[in-house]
Amino acid sequence: MHIDFNSSEGPSLGVEVELEVVDAATGELASAASDLLAEMGAGHPGGVHPKAKHELFECTVEVVTGVCSSVGEARLLCSGTHPFSCWAAQQVSPNPRYERLVHEMQWMARRLQIFGVHVHVGVRSPEKVVAIANALAGYIPHFLALSASSPFWEGRDTGLASSRSKVFEGLPTAGLPAPIESWDDFEQFMETLVSSAAISTVREVWWDIRPHPDFGTVELRMCDGIPTMSEIAAVAALAQSLVARLDRLDDTGYTLPRHRDWVLRQNKWRAGRHGLDCDVIIDDQGRLQPLRDSIIELLEELAPTARKLGCDTELGRVERILQEGGSYARQRAVAAPDAEGAALKPVVDLLVAELRTDEPGATVGP
Repeated sequence: MHIDFNSSEGPSLGVEVELEVVDAATGELASAASDLLAEMGAGHPGGVHPKAKHELFECTVEVVTGVCSSVGEARLLCSGTHPFSCWAAQQVSPNPRYERLVHEMQWMARRLQIFGVHVHVGVRSPEKVVAIANALAGYIPHFLALSASSPFWEGRDTGLASSRSKVFEGLPTAGLPAPIESWDDFEQFMETLVSSAAISTVREVWWDIRPHPDFGTVELRMCDGIPTMSEIAAVAALAQSLVARLDRLDDTGYTLPRHRDWVLRQNKWRAGRHGLDCDVIIDDQGRLQPLRDSIIELLEELAPTARKLGCDTELGRVERILQEGGSYARQRAVAAPDAEGAALKPVVDLLVAELRTDEPGATVGP
């Protein structure tokens, strides 16, 4: 199977944010996406808003930036799971693609009441995108811990920083990326999956990091939904700066690193379980480093690249997340002890306030 990669000239940027639609009075998820999208599309050609669309369930609206040259152009506003709504109560969006997905995946798809942020960064060639994607896999715990925002699932504290990451891994083509060595290897793997009817298109491979041939990007998909615009911008700046630096290292002839699958799997689990407070494995001897220290080292390494890209201010916001805590910690802080079900509405109120004010830990208004 030949797959064209629409190469990008430089590290362009695009962000996709999955937003939850909730009832203002109860805090429950609301199946109102079609109504909202119709209202948003009024006045646009065909009644369709160019930057907003359906997702799998009617309780979700996905907002996209389009192609941007810098993080400043892409700033947006979102959690990885709803604290207490039940997945079984959600309506599938009216789209044949989603109907096919649910028919094929059954329970695994129906329980995908999860929300994420995806970041696309432009890459100049198919050969580069494979090398960069493989190197980026080592940073999955960094992005997952910084964005982790799904400690609750159907009214109970899961004990995880990111339950979303574990729910999503239930799909057969989601989770850690497959070990791809070259673009030819990627094409062969996709041909095998399509020919065997495992997938219909390459869009149904939902790895944490994947090449996106149509957009000419490497797509980072491991992040939970992120509640504030400034935190989304921080994660986007980290992604753009990191891809740009790996691209330049590749230009110098440096062989970008590959990471052992069992180390990737263990480090992703640690970040999903403990968030920013985990220790990650850094070598085959099992030596550990606090993830916070690893992120600080990465920020120092990327600072010159971020200045060149004009996103150093946004990248600096990552350090504030380290100091103030991630969304999973902020949600637990406002939840009543042993709260279950609708008693977790203060968590919903917090998330709504954070999105509205762009202030982590915002005081919930009347």
